[in-house]
Amino acid sequence: MALLVHLKTIRDLRGKGDRIAKVTFRGLSLYTHVLENCEDEARFDETFRWPIASRVDENEMLEVQVFNYSKVFTNRVIGTFKMVLQKVAEEGQLEVTDTLIDDNNTAIRASVTIYIKYTTMDGTVGVWSDGEFLDIPGDPEGTFQFETDSLLSGHSQGSGVSQGRSLHGIPTFRKAGKGVFSAMKLGKTKSSKDDHKKDEPAILDMEDLNRKAMRLGGVGGLDPDCISLASVTAVTTNVSNKRSKPDIKMEPSSGRPVDYQISITVVEARQLVGLNMDPVVCVEIGDDKKYTSMKESTNCPYYNEYFVFDFHVPPDVMFDKILKLSVIHSKNLLRSGTLVGTFKLDVGTVYSQPEHQFYHKWATLSDPDDITAGCKGYIKCDIAVVGKGDNIKTPHKANETDEDDIEGNLLLPEGVPLERQWARFYVKIYRAEGLPKMNTSIMANVKKAFIGENRDLVDPYVQVLFAGQRGKTSVQKSSYEPIWNEQVVFTEMFPPLCKRMKVQIRDSDKVNDVAIGTHFIDLRKIANDGDKGFLPTMGPAWVNMYGSTRQYTLMDEHQDLNEGLGEGVSFRARLLISVAVEILDTTSTEIVSSTEVQVEPVSNISESVTGKIEEFFLFGSFLEATMIDRKIGDKPISFEVTIGNYGNQIDGVSKPSAAKKKKKEGGGGESDEEESELIQQNSSEDEADDDGDLVSVSSSPPMKPVITDRNYFHLPYFEKKPCIYIKSWWQDQRRRLYNSNIMDKIADKLEEGLNDVQEIIKTETAYPERRLRGVLEELSTGCNRFVTLANKDQNQAGRTKLDKERLKSCMREMESMGQQAKLIRSQVKRNTVRDKLKMVQNFLHRLRFLADEPQHSIPDVFVWMMSSNKRIAYARIPSKDILYSIVDEETGKDCGKVKAVFLRLPGKKGFGPAGWTVQAKMEMYLWLGLNKQRKDFLSGMPNGFEENKAPRTGSCLQSLPPISLVYNMKQVFQLRAHMYQARSLFAADSSGLSDPFARVFFSTHSQVTEVLSETLCPTWDQLLVFDDVELFGEAGELRDDPPIIVVEVYDQDTVGKAEFIGRTFAKPITKMCDEHYGPPRFPPQLEYYQIYRGNSTAGDLLAAFELLQIGQGGRAELPAINGPTDSDRGPILPVPMGIRPVLSRYRIEVLFWGLRDLKRVNLAQVDRPRVDIECAGRGVQSALIVNFKKNPNFSTLVKWFEVDLPENELLHPPLNIRVVDCRAFGRYTLVGSHAVTSLRRFIYSPPDKTQNNWASAARLMNGYMVLTNGGSQSRPSSPYSRTLPRTLSHPTGDVIVNMGANPSVRKMDTVVKLDASSDAVIKVDVNEEEKEEKKKKKKKKKGEVEEDDETDERMLDWWSKYFASIETLMEILRAQEAALAEAEEREEQEIAAEGADIKPDDLPVKGSKGKEKSRDKSRNKDKKKSHHAGEGTEKRPSKPKVNELLVYNKELEAEYDNFEDWLHTFNLYRGKAGDDDEAALDDDRIVGRFKGSMCMYKLPLSEEITREAGFDPNMGMFQSIPHNDPINVLVRVFVVRATDLHPADVNGKADPYVVIKLGKSELKDKENYISKQLNPVFGKAFDMEATFPMESMLSVSVYDWDLVGTDDLIGETKIDLENRYYSKHRATCGIANNYSVHGYNMWRDPMKPSQILAKLCKEGKLDGPHYGPGGRVKVANRIFMGATEIEDETGLKKQTDEHLALTVLKHWEEIPRVGCKLIPEHVETRPLFHPEKPGIEQGRIEMWVDMFPMDMPAPGPAIDISPRKPKKYELRVVIWNTDEVILEDDDYFTGEKSSDIFVRGWLKGQQEDKQDTDVHYHSLTGEGNFNWRFVFPFDYLMAEEKIVISKKESMFSWDETEYKIPARLTLQVWDADHFSADDFLGAIELDLNRFPRGAKTAKQCSLGMVQNEAELPCISIFKQKRVKGWWPFVARDENDEMELTGKVEAELHLMSAEEAEKSPVGLGRNEPDPLEKPNRPDTSLMWFVNPLKSIRYFIWHNYRWLILKALGLLLLLLLLGLFLYSFPGYLVKKMLGA
Repeated sequence: MALLVHLKTIRDLRGKGDRIAKVTFRGLSLYTHVLENCEDEARFDETFRWPIASRVDENEMLEVQVFNYSKVFTNRVIGTFKMVLQKVAEEGQLEVTDTLIDDNNTAIRASVTIYIKYTTMDGTVGVWSDGEFLDIPGDPEGTFQFETDSLLSGHSQGSGVSQGRSLHGIPTFRKAGKGVFSAMKLGKTKSSKDDHKKDEPAILDMEDLNRKAMRLGGVGGLDPDCISLASVTAVTTNVSNKRSKPDIKMEPSSGRPVDYQISITVVEARQLVGLNMDPVVCVEIGDDKKYTSMKESTNCPYYNEYFVFDFHVPPDVMFDKILKLSVIHSKNLLRSGTLVGTFKLDVGTVYSQPEHQFYHKWATLSDPDDITAGCKGYIKCDIAVVGKGDNIKTPHKANETDEDDIEGNLLLPEGVPLERQWARFYVKIYRAEGLPKMNTSIMANVKKAFIGENRDLVDPYVQVLFAGQRGKTSVQKSSYEPIWNEQVVFTEMFPPLCKRMKVQIRDSDKVNDVAIGTHFIDLRKIANDGDKGFLPTMGPAWVNMYGSTRQYTLMDEHQDLNEGLGEGVSFRARLLISVAVEILDTTSTEIVSSTEVQVEPVSNISESVTGKIEEFFLFGSFLEATMIDRKIGDKPISFEVTIGNYGNQIDGVSKPSAAKKKKKEGGGGESDEEESELIQQNSSEDEADDDGDLVSVSSSPPMKPVITDRNYFHLPYFEKKPCIYIKSWWQDQRRRLYNSNIMDKIADKLEEGLNDVQEIIKTETAYPERRLRGVLEELSTGCNRFVTLANKDQNQAGRTKLDKERLKSCMREMESMGQQAKLIRSQVKRNTVRDKLKMVQNFLHRLRFLADEPQHSIPDVFVWMMSSNKRIAYARIPSKDILYSIVDEETGKDCGKVKAVFLRLPGKKGFGPAGWTVQAKMEMYLWLGLNKQRKDFLSGMPNGFEENKAPRTGSCLQSLPPISLVYNMKQVFQLRAHMYQARSLFAADSSGLSDPFARVFFSTHSQVTEVLSETLCPTWDQLLVFDDVELFGEAGELRDDPPIIVVEVYDQDTVGKAEFIGRTFAKPITKMCDEHYGPPRFPPQLEYYQIYRGNSTAGDLLAAFELLQIGQGGRAELPAINGPTDSDRGPILPVPMGIRPVLSRYRIEVLFWGLRDLKRVNLAQVDRPRVDIECAGRGVQSALIVNFKKNPNFSTLVKWFEVDLPENELLHPPLNIRVVDCRAFGRYTLVGSHAVTSLRRFIYSPPDKTQNNWASAARLMNGYMVLTNGGSQSRPSSPYSRTLPRTLSHPTGDVIVNMGANPSVRKMDTVVKLDASSDAVIKVDVNEEEKEEKKKKKKKKKGEVEEDDETDERMLDWWSKYFASIETLMEILRAQEAALAEAEEREEQEIAAEGADIKPDDLPVKGSKGKEKSRDKSRNKDKKKSHHAGEGTEKRPSKPKVNELLVYNKELEAEYDNFEDWLHTFNLYRGKAGDDDEAALDDDRIVGRFKGSMCMYKLPLSEEITREAGFDPNMGMFQSIPHNDPINVLVRVFVVRATDLHPADVNGKADPYVVIKLGKSELKDKENYISKQLNPVFGKAFDMEATFPMESMLSVSVYDWDLVGTDDLIGETKIDLENRYYSKHRATCGIANNYSVHGYNMWRDPMKPSQILAKLCKEGKLDGPHYGPGGRVKVANRIFMGATEIEDETGLKKQTDEHLALTVLKHWEEIPRVGCKLIPEHVETRPLFHPEKPGIEQGRIEMWVDMFPMDMPAPGPAIDISPRKPKKYELRVVIWNTDEVILEDDDYFTGEKSSDIFVRGWLKGQQEDKQDTDVHYHSLTGEGNFNWRFVFPFDYLMAEEKIVISKKESMFSWDETEYKIPARLTLQVWDADHFSADDFLGAIELDLNRFPRGAKTAKQCSLGMVQNEAELPCISIFKQKRVKGWWPFVARDENDEMELTGKVEAELHLMSAEEAEKSPVGLGRNEPDPLEKPNRPDTSLMWFVNPLKSIRYFIWHNYRWLILKALGLLLLLLLLGLFLYSFPGYLVKKMLGA
């Protein structure tokens, strides 16, 4: 990018001399060469070039100065030329000739000619929205001539015109949304663009846009699709440049408590560190703790216990709660046990997971007291967090055979590394400022009187909470400005699973400490986990704290706000903190190993670190204050604006007592000396003298309100608008705010664009993809713009590490987002719009996340409404929104603009209804910027005012801000509000309806529509005319920027005041008096406006608003109001023609079927109900139901009425269904009502005869000619509908479908899709046998034993079928997941590949790295699984071929569209709607259901339909529907099992049983309750007889059995059987996959497939079925093929057509015209709900229902689904020998190492059935010989691979509880001690289903057999029956490493109970079948027999040489001693010669 300036010439110079010129841009001056001796013209002809990094801004200046050059003296200026580069920035080039001005700002004769060219990087200059391509008349050269006398001085002359405005009232040329020219006025010729704007339509319809786009395309040679619609509309719609959008949602949503339920299943723990432990798991959330039972003596306990925690708290509190799992060793009543390890995460982390849950994940335990220790074990658990209205999709609980590998399934969110490290989190607390008083002054005065000292009334300290730990700084006594300089250090795993750190300033008090303010630090915002990311870092930076108002009261009603709940209503304090993280190297020695929180002192930091202190100036003006609540309307009202403590006059300044810190009036700023010094530096010379003592004016003068209407008042701010201004001092960290402003603006634009696209998709208007391309175009330019702007000043003072890192990462993100946007833009096609829209929505979330700046700078601005010095209502305006910058994009979105601000009540008062009513609506203008930039502060005010300054002495009044603005320009308007109708309003009365009227507010006026009684869809059709509305300001600006209109809808009550329903905003379309009233802008179109009530929607308003200027001629000149003149509505004007919609004649036919479950009205039963249907004033009544009890169906089925409806479907009014009860004496009572808001789905469209293709042929369904949701194509989207690919063909040809004998999806190898008019065959069978053989061979190679061949048919039962189906379900779900992941991966790779310069790690599309990881995980998982399964898919064929059914993991209704294929159910409502944001509460308002349907069509209808054969004119469009007479049905309910029930007893379990209700009959299965089970298997069938329609609602409930007291309901589910019965999907009895006449898969339906087929063909008037030879059948024009033989019990084969018929039924949806999917044999999973906890699942139940009409042959007995009984087995384990057992004991005498070995073993859950061998004493080599037999009898469930134990939980238990535990044999080796406890040496646990084969010899047996278990071939004892081998014993050493502690040779022999009875054996070595005695060396038993012998054996054996040597030495010593002893004697003797 560069700016080129070519300085051509300067003419008309005076005199003669040397000339030189200087050209300056952005502070860089370039000089020309010297022209010597030139006279009146100096031709320089030089070009200067400035390379620039950021775009040229409109407000930047170029300056040319001409000098007389002198070698000796300084050069003298001749003249200067300055120009603003706006035109250049837009157009890119410009030639200018203009006069120079001298030092006194007067023009001289000389003129300069320059040519300027500006090139940008991407070659674009300006954006299209400037309308360059629109064909603009005039201005052919495109040059911009300046007039000579047009230069203004920098200051405005006189106060009449604000700075930068033209003198002669010439309208300045201004772009929409751009700033004003700062120092220039432009030529008299007004740019033709402005005129051009006037005739553009304000709202373009789509064709118009497309034409325009084409036109643009023609000019620019562009592809019309590339044109951003936004850029086209931007020119033509009224772009607001002086007003900001108001925020429509009123209520703060954060602080309101909500219901949450957290359910945690602790499945098991593994690899716990420690020897022989008795572990208990403790689950702790916040302060609630729950414990599992204790498991004895095991390192891998299996619990499978379920815990539920219920909370009712605000979301923020919930998500910050820490969830902690800890394992405790040997805890009992007396002692608390020792902690093994803990795992922590916050609830928010779980909630942000997909489906809000972790399922079957392993949590890693670590020891908080010893961070060097590493992993202490794993807990496998499920954690789910359910809020109201969330439904948790539990993955289907199949048999958990996949032994999860722990590493691949750790409990961590995606993207978190598996190995987390320990880290230190340092939170440094430096100091705080601006604290409020926290004590009453009374006490202080008493103290002062006694002690004579004046103290600050607050004792602050800071508390930091993080990851469940809390650290506190010291208390600084009595200080409003405490200085701590301390750091709080946390030690926690990194990355932490706790997202937020809570920093709170508290006031220390003797009674209780209270919070002063709270700030949350979100760790995700101060860190980045990408490859180029950074660790969490922040500051040193000031954080601002907000909370309750500052006056101190003993009981602060808003104390919650100070705790960080809800939106703070006042500034409390600011705190200087920094955060840093250091990853610890846990191997280093000097590390402190505990995780206790530490508090240490840190050194002070200098002032300048946080940025240079600058003086800021805040200016505000109140243009309007209306809608003031009438409660406060009687006293004078003023408004106060505060920023921090500045401007707060009541309770702001707490002046510190210390004299050295004397503050100015401002409070909270720097001390005096610095302050004045700053001012001296900052203010320019002419401001200095009066700026030093500029006093802030922070509140408007009090004024008494004036009445607007019954509810609201307004303040009479007519032409005089009060102003406020405040000076304040803050660290200059504007860059942070600028960056987030740029991103916010990009995000706002993106959001608006996305809403457009969604709107276009919703209304199905043309080309959503074009709009999306435009949006992406804007996004990518926005991103690039960010990169250039944010890069500017990086060397500013006070930039923290986080600033730098954030800037880098934001720039990376934005850059890659820009590139991706470009890329996606090129991929947007018609069919991919929806997917791309999702991706772009991710961008939006990302942008919003990035834009949120974690380091605050300037506090937010508060506007308070004050009445008699009390604070009433407030609005909080983020300071960044009103921050000024010279760069347009960086300016806050509301800076220098008029914003509608709604004031609301503070804190809890603002919840609920009080929060919705507006306390006041303000039109405010705010501007915040550096004091230096103050000259621009009025630039955005609507024009036409004079400033009114405060009267005061002082030299220069110029620079003082005004205290009020007086408008002398006034325009008069008439507002016409065309209120047409509203729909789906909130029900405000107890009748379930409302009596709505609307109140329209505009400026200080308000009017109401009439009240329409008893409706939720009022059509007011009323024109409200507001005459003589006075608006102040320039006409042109008002045209483009009219104020907003507020419409409030109320419900009229007979007594008391009207009740608020909701509110919406609108902008009128404005017509000035000189404009023509006509197309394209007028008359205005009706539009929908969404009505909000708090944060929830409360309906839509259809209206149009126009604002017409009244000129000199008065109202006569306005367009006439031409409405229908019939005066039957009195003075009420209807909406005029041209605006009201165009109507056509429609006929609406209504099918009246019946009414159900009507509740009592006023305690009386409903006996004779009738239904009234009304639509647009017309309607029809049903026949009267004479006796509701006897028959609730209608006698006349179809009625119709005709009505005029709008042509445009979107404007169709709702249709109202009302049920009334006809009482005696002609009284009527309303029972309930329902509004059908959209009739679209009931519009009948006749079949298109031209289309031959049956797939889209007529929507005459099964002859019932009613269109339902896409007609017959409403094919359920079952993820595994086993359909062949739909074959398309012309009806002429027959399509043949050839089915294999058992056509199941897996065997499809070749599938041919075809579109044939000839006969074509689809081949689906593949030679099965060959494949299976191959696979078996493969298996053998893998060292697997060939498993037994096909299971015997007699062994199979219904459960085999069920478990096989669940396997399939799991496989399909897995495959789906894999496919999804693959597709995402592909898309990512495409993006990465196309934008080759984007590295995949920068992609913001959710963490690709995380995906890689999870993908690797799943790969590993698959690998590991395949070891016991052959390779993945090959597992299949080795399983027996079991016939399967379909297991739906949801309700059948969800899968088949509620069975509303022709009969719809409408809920009837009565009573007030609940106000909780959720619609979940509407269930309480349901008072019954109306069953019926509608069909609407335009008249006249084509003849063809009525001419069809058998057309019954009475039934209209509803041909051949069944009759609705009562019918008797046998209902058979099968309940399979329930999962995850909510615990109902204190012990965290339940004793569930099933209750079934249908009509009056009820079946209780109380005797067969299942003790202490949350996952009970019921396996029961219940038969009931019912009569439809009286008894059609089936309720299946699960109750909890209690010994004493009543039984509690756990949950229930309701099924509407009638809709199922009549549905065309044939939901009476599911169609099995295969037809067989005996065995477990016997056909259940009394009708055989052939009979069903014949009946369906007859009903659908189809030709067929025709059975042909060779296994063919023809239906309509389809030919199906299949098997024709069947075996009976005896094995004889017979011929049959049933298989053929069944094939057709399974493919019924392919039959033309009438086809739809028939329901297969299935099990559905239904959630259970409890009426008291609406919306939160209490468990799920698996079941299905069969129905058989009683007039048909009776069905056979119900199939047996009773739970399988466990089979009795006996496991015999012979322990032969041990080897290499580690030696534990030292010998007393010899120190010899030895062990007294024995082996212990057990099988079932615990050690209670443990068995021990005898002891092999004193083994010296670790060898032990036992020959000892253990015998373990047990009950085993083959299908679930679990052992079943029944035992009493405790001595007090009433009955036995059944447990299912995995079959694991545990063997342990011990060292026996006589006196002390035995020592545990090692153990091995063998899972009997898959354990490694034993080694042949002890040598081959190694540790690897346990560690690499997954890679070794595994065997199952249930298949092998007998195994012998060596296995290793292992234990963990101190370093947590596995070590080998011995080996055991054992033999396992499994027998069934019968076999065991035949060949009994004895325990140990007893009879029968005794084992021989082991051959042990004699040492082992000698101790007792002969101690001496043993000593001899021991000592002599080992130490004989030592002993001999010792003896020899002893003899020598003896000799020597004797020698020494006798030597002297002999010597003397010798000497003396004796």
